Amino acid sequence: MLIKRPADLPGSEITSPDLYLRRREFLVGGAAMTAGLTLSLSPGLAVAGGPAGGGLAPLSGVKAGPFATSEARTPFKDISSYNNFYEFGTDKSDPAQNAHTLRTRPWTVAIEGEVKKPQVIDIDALLKMFPLEERVYRLRCVEGWSMVIPWVGFPLGPLLKQLEPTSRAKYVAFTTLQAPDQMPGQRLPVLGWPYLEGLRMDEAMHPLTILAVGLYGNALPNQNGAPVRLIVPWKYGYKSAKSIVKIRLVENQPPTAWNVSSPAEYGFYSNVNPAVDHPRWSQAKERRIGEFQRRKTLPFNGYANEVASLYAGMDLVKNH
Repeated sequence: MLIKRPADLPGSEITSPDLYLRRREFLVGGAAMTAGLTLSLSPGLAVAGGPAGGGLAPLSGVKAGPFATSEARTPFKDISSYNNFYEFGTDKSDPAQNAHTLRTRPWTVAIEGEVKKPQVIDIDALLKMFPLEERVYRLRCVEGWSMVIPWVGFPLGPLLKQLEPTSRAKYVAFTTLQAPDQMPGQRLPVLGWPYLEGLRMDEAMHPLTILAVGLYGNALPNQNGAPVRLIVPWKYGYKSAKSIVKIRLVENQPPTAWNVSSPAEYGFYSNVNPAVDHPRWSQAKERRIGEFQRRKTLPFNGYANEVASLYAGMDLVKNH
């Protein structure tokens, strides 16, 4: 079967995000009104026993974190069933269906490069290194949909600082798991594997940037990037790399998966900017999952007060 990458597809072959979401929300709404509906769950997607599911391990000692939006949270069932995670398939429902094959233990994260104290940290040790916080952040995806998600995690900055970056550390590169036996989407050349992402050093050190290990108080579902993922809430969702295995501090701007695949469509910075359209989609408005009415997209996804100063003097059209 031939799988076309987004850059290979003419606009006529691509379903409008508005039409896709309207169809999906109609189906979800109809299902919700059906009495006695019984959900058939894939392995790894549990919804019983609380908002985050009885099949997911609860995280202890979670405190409310700063920067939290007061907007209504997206229901867990939507967060965990409508995902971009191409390692498990290109359809939004594929990750929930296929991610049960991901093995999240044992798991280590290597932190290396321009640091004086490189380390390989076991995920369970990482969970104990810093207090866990709930950060209720907006997520804005480049296709035009958005969510409000109660992530559980901790700021990336203190972790990097603890390893003592050198003066040559200008960027932070993230490498995610490459395991085609666990990730069926990696058996196809949809993107270059493993999935790569990167931030400028000041972006990585910003207190809004976190490593997430859970949502709704429980461990991350596999389809949401278990066991640890990046969250950078003022950037489009694809910048928040999932299932991270390596963090490397480097001197030069690192390659990133979507920018390598289609540089005209996906820039290195990828800050949410309603004034800069994707070649195939307007970014001026967005549709919150669960809503029919579209809303205006906010510059920097509503976090301009916190992060706009990082880009003072930059041309944010050229540096998209």
